[in-house]
Amino acid sequence: MAPSRQNQAPPFAKNEEILCFHGDVMYEAKILEVSNKPGQKQEEITYRVHYKGWKASWDDWVPQDRMRKYTEENKQLARQLAEQAKARAPHKGGKKGAKANGSEMSSARGSEERNAGASSFGGRGPRRGRDYELENEEAFHTRPSVRFPIPDILKGRLVDDWENVTKNNQLVPLPHPHPVTKVLEDYAAEETPKRPAGSSHVDILEETVAGLKEYFDRSLGRILLYRFERLQYAQVIKAWQSDDPAFHGKTASETYGAEHLMRLLVSMPELIAQTNMDQQSVNRLREELAKICAWLARHESEYFVPVWESPTQDYIQRAKE
Repeated sequence: MAPSRQNQAPPFAKNEEILCFHGDVMYEAKILEVSNKPGQKQEEITYRVHYKGWKASWDDWVPQDRMRKYTEENKQLARQLAEQAKARAPHKGGKKGAKANGSEMSSARGSEERNAGASSFGGRGPRRGRDYELENEEAFHTRPSVRFPIPDILKGRLVDDWENVTKNNQLVPLPHPHPVTKVLEDYAAEETPKRPAGSSHVDILEETVAGLKEYFDRSLGRILLYRFERLQYAQVIKAWQSDDPAFHGKTASETYGAEHLMRLLVSMPELIAQTNMDQQSVNRLREELAKICAWLARHESEYFVPVWESPTQDYIQRAKE
């Protein structure tokens, strides 16, 4: 009788040198710990790995399907994947990158100040102004790419969003019943228990959520609005400074919701391309953004408004002047 798969020795061992997937690329790593509980199937075993040349804060618990034996054949595959990742680095012209992520609408919005957006991710500020313009072509093409999949249901929301504003002259009701802060806090509350307490995974989650809030607050008025929405935004700014309890003292992320958050998410490849984040940080961020989008797709009926509002004729006339 063949031995039970639960009783077989794990295919990888502690202190073994391996190759480990991180995003689309494989890196040299070493197994630090093996989590092999009684009765656990081989495919359920997880391994704590340290990536060669990375700080310990990047140590990661991974399933075996992300791991490969350290063989010449797999090392060659790792080199090929690295070359492919380099070739996928964003090319000049942010609009092309936005379309590749399923949103031509993000390029149609506010072409003014396309280079906007401060950086919280990775602790480094964006390249801006003359320094960015003088960057040589080779350096531009070797920047890390942060492209990630957008679920079809969210792409549909983006299309509806674009049509409602540009074709139907409608607006998202504000303040949003589920603002960006609420969306991100709900996601973090659901995701945090799935990660080892005190691990770098929790830290990265918290940094990503905080970074998205800051990106949103800084970029909403500069690159996330259609022309038709700018009059509404001007009214909201006044309301933030008024005594209206629904708006007083609030920020963009506390006023706008999932519709505008999605515009930020599909703009992230362009924004991150303007920072000097390293490949490892970009890989981590790409994974986090993909998880957020997948989660939001599962809850889209809860966080997107069911009915848009039609402004007055006076608003329509003034917004189009």
